Amino acid sequence: MQNFVLRELHPGNSFEGLNAPLRGFIVGNRIPKDYFVTTGSGQSDIAIHAGSYHLALKDAGIEMANIMTYSSILPGMATQIEKPEKITHGEVMESIMAVANGRKGERISAGIIYGWLNEKKTGERYGGLVCEHNGNYTEEELDRLLRLSINELYTNGFDKDYTLGDLNIIKRSFVPLKTYGTVLVALCFTSYFYPVLETI
Repeated sequence: MQNFVLRELHPGNSFEGLNAPLRGFIVGNRIPKDYFVTTGSGQSDIAIHAGSYHLALKDAGIEMANIMTYSSILPGMATQIEKPEKITHGEVMESIMAVANGRKGERISAGIIYGWLNEKKTGERYGGLVCEHNGNYTEEELDRLLRLSINELYTNGFDKDYTLGDLNIIKRSFVPLKTYGTVLVALCFTSYFYPVLETI
């Protein structure tokens, strides 16, 4: 592990108005590292957000967390793990998620496809691409749309220098019998890497 030597930051150096020297470090944007995969469905006669959506989160085993969602990129260091046995009540859980809401009697489906980019010259992993879809699809149509989406993403900026392989598809589909229904699939992050840019 790298050892960091801290130096004092005095008033007037970088931060104005400080009364005493500060010691610390500057970090870059954190990078999501470990994640697990989960899916869920729920139905309710009361509401979506506080009803079927919450019950879908419960079915997925993440209802105790405050959910935040990302766009569709996986860092090269990201690693899939098993779902943790314990999730702290009220913790912030960041995820890549596809969610479909619907009404009684209509099929709702949600899916995620992701694959890894490898450098053509070296074969080393560069990072991952992720696409989400949700709507009133059959599982077959959902599968087709997911594959089309990730191929479009790949051929618009990545196909020159990278190969795309190891595709993974996670799907969930059902027809609610109650007034409201929700189905979801998610990659949920559990840990992060913080790059240190400078010690001060």
